[in-house]
Amino acid sequence: MLQKKLFKTIDAITSKNFSSNHEMLNEVLVRIVNDNEINVNGGRVWQLDANKKCYKILYQQGQVLKIENDFILYLNDYPLFDLIAKERTILSKETNEILRSKGIYKFSASGVGKKINIGDKLYYQYLLALNSDNLDMELRYILNIVATVLTSKIRERSLSLSRKNLIADIDKARELQKSILPEHEYQFYDYDMFGVTVPSEIIGGDFFDYLKIGFDEERIGITVGDAASHGLSAAAEAMYISGALRMASTFQLKISPMMSRLNNLINKIFSDDRFTSLFYGELSTDKKGLFLYANGGHNPPIMYHSKTKKISLLEPTGPLLGPAPNSTYETDSINFEEGDILVIYSDGIVEAANENFDFYGEEKLIKLIKDNSNLKPKEISYKILEDVTFFSTKQSKYQDDKTVLVIKRNNKNEIS
Repeated sequence: MLQKKLFKTIDAITSKNFSSNHEMLNEVLVRIVNDNEINVNGGRVWQLDANKKCYKILYQQGQVLKIENDFILYLNDYPLFDLIAKERTILSKETNEILRSKGIYKFSASGVGKKINIGDKLYYQYLLALNSDNLDMELRYILNIVATVLTSKIRERSLSLSRKNLIADIDKARELQKSILPEHEYQFYDYDMFGVTVPSEIIGGDFFDYLKIGFDEERIGITVGDAASHGLSAAAEAMYISGALRMASTFQLKISPMMSRLNNLINKIFSDDRFTSLFYGELSTDKKGLFLYANGGHNPPIMYHSKTKKISLLEPTGPLLGPAPNSTYETDSINFEEGDILVIYSDGIVEAANENFDFYGEEKLIKLIKDNSNLKPKEISYKILEDVTFFSTKQSKYQDDKTVLVIKRNNKNEIS
């Protein structure tokens, strides 16, 4: 009965909001030493110092004489430490003369917390030692219970702290990613643009950007990328590539060699299982609406031709970036006429799935673009996201980051 009562007591004590593991350990030690039913006359908490290969006194309570605060027990000088690492709790007679001089003749000691590797041996992070005139199995059982609860609580506290740190890191990463992504709306010459990214998790591997090129800024680079997978690793890759593209835009590189260099860089920097699809295009003040582009394994952007009501797909001009070094990327072109619309998107749009695991697909996207071709890029973008969200289900395992970037060349009579 004492063991069950003790378990509940220790569990209740350790569930309080302590500022540190040390505070919790001291509180438990005080309660045990002052508990008349347990019948001990003193106790100590020792902490392992892995660098000095010793245990240092952390806390001490009870009727025995106090040990000096700088007193240490070296691992090599105290064979019982090896036994505690194997059996967790031991009952023993004290052999150290200094400790015996303090009135500690018999003790029970138990390992608490995680085990730490020193050399070829493992030692507990803390030791809880109780001294008593009556060493029996009951005391050993009591100490085992206490050590088990304390170890569990220390682990919980460690995991809780790790979660808090992870959440804080993710929040920082999210803010960093938001700061890197450009404003949604952008206007260049007689082109209106609107881009938006919706990550499947807190942060994601999709990105888009508008890149001013040249001192006269008569060209604008437009890019949409999708780093493989999602979450932290994909976000890190996406931010790296986005930064590399911004740097490249300041050197006014031609599109094909820029894509090749970026591919080699990704192949060198990231592991073999990482890759990115990337669409990159450039607009200028050219009156014919020339649009130069390269497509590195990305979903073919959809061009809606206003005059003919037809669709063109901007197919890949090279492979995914990353897996194969020294890949080549061709540059292709298309012309924007007045009213034409280009929709660049990530696979999270067309591969969004419903409860039957049917994909949203390219056909639905094309129909929606045709049906809403009279709208502005911002309105078209949100129409697409709303339709995809309505089609798909949040319960589906096939959710992915979603990015849409819409470019529309205005009619001359629409330009302010």
